[in-house]
Amino acid sequence: MSQCVDDQLGGLTYAMIGIAMAVHNGLGPGHREAVYHRAMHQQLRTRGFESECEPRLPVTDQHGNLITVYRPDHRVEHVLLVEYKARFYPLTNDEIAQCLTYVAASECNVCLRFNVGRHRLEWKRLFPPQKILQHRHRRSRS
Repeated sequence: MSQCVDDQLGGLTYAMIGIAMAVHNGLGPGHREAVYHRAMHQQLRTRGFESECEPRLPVTDQHGNLITVYRPDHRVEHVLLVEYKARFYPLTNDEIAQCLTYVAASECNVCLRFNVGRHRLEWKRLFPPQKILQHRHRRSRS
């Protein structure tokens, strides 16, 4: 028996996966990542989702000094990060690590990673590891 994981986003990830499937089926594989990024942004706007293209996720040290700024492909409805890759090979742990880094730098608890470069759309829903959640808890008490 399979179990569904409740990501607390009220079906937003399910809707995003459906939109990505529609975009991928419409365009097919073989385009650059930017083409799918623009098509997704257009579809999100058309369907009434609030989305930010490449939102700024600042990373600061313990003194508040800006270290760097991450830029995931989209943040949807302020709660879901989305990252696209157009690779002909299956995505690796490096791409997973990139998404988890984005989650760590944000207050989002879910990141969807899509690989649009394959014949069939690949996707993975990622949650922050426990150590990230613990760090956020300590940071919020400071």
